[in-house]
Amino acid sequence: MKTFNDIQSIPDEAKGAIIAIGNFDGVHRGHAALIQKASDIAKAENKKLGILTFEPHPRRLFQPDLPPARLTPALLKTQKLKEQNIDFLFSLPFDWDFASQTAENFIQNILKNNLEADHIVVGYDFHFGQLRAGNADMIKTANIPVTQVGALNDKKGEIISSSRIRENLRKGNIDTANNLLGWEWEIHGEVFKGDRRGHELGYPTANILLKDTIHPAYGIYACYVQIDGEEQWHKAATNIGIRPMFEVPVGQVEAHMLDFPDRDIYGKNLRVKPIKRLRGEAKFNSVDDLITQMEKDCIQAREILS
Repeated sequence: MKTFNDIQSIPDEAKGAIIAIGNFDGVHRGHAALIQKASDIAKAENKKLGILTFEPHPRRLFQPDLPPARLTPALLKTQKLKEQNIDFLFSLPFDWDFASQTAENFIQNILKNNLEADHIVVGYDFHFGQLRAGNADMIKTANIPVTQVGALNDKKGEIISSSRIRENLRKGNIDTANNLLGWEWEIHGEVFKGDRRGHELGYPTANILLKDTIHPAYGIYACYVQIDGEEQWHKAATNIGIRPMFEVPVGQVEAHMLDFPDRDIYGKNLRVKPIKRLRGEAKFNSVDDLITQMEKDCIQAREILS
């Protein structure tokens, strides 16, 4: 997969592709169905397959004060899109200049002049351009073939959407969220040096910030953790939240890896994959009570992950 971030410098080899357009936050089962439709068209027409997406998420521009909501921050989204076996990823900067262009300009400048798109594939609720005035029919009138893919429903007949996945993560429903995603949700981040409180209590943790990643329901989770560059997944009892006994200013991830050797991993990137929420965060009467509960959490996490 080749990635392009500047629409003005698309090489000839990347032009004339079948293009699926969307934000694709989560790259969930509905997104995968849309991309598969684009792939089928590309194979039938002997064309390359491209994805047109935007960074950061429009919500970041239009509603910057709302809590973080990304299911897949930029690097993770790119990774999940790469797994869809696409040829080209066009990830364009979403700023005020881009957001304020008319739908007509988007079609002419982006789709026709620069991408020379052969065929466009979009979702059932696709809109674009200033005030979301553009739609699939407008692209068709510009003589670009368009295929609009309907919503994908789950077994209950409900639409699979990024908003439903966010709702379930905020409730701690990891299994439901993963079922809608079609893959096991994970959090990425670089290990930073905290206050070493866990080390003092006998339960050292690897800490990463959530940043733009959606904050799932705060609490203790059984997780798998992988260190960047290594193959092994480590079992972990992990606190996600603000740690009420020793409150931190912003929600973060603190993973106590079970049976993990004492080694320095500061600066390493981690993948943290929550499997099940064990309990909510709590403030204990004493440090001894906290330690007792932490031991119970570790035992429960080990049982679940085994």
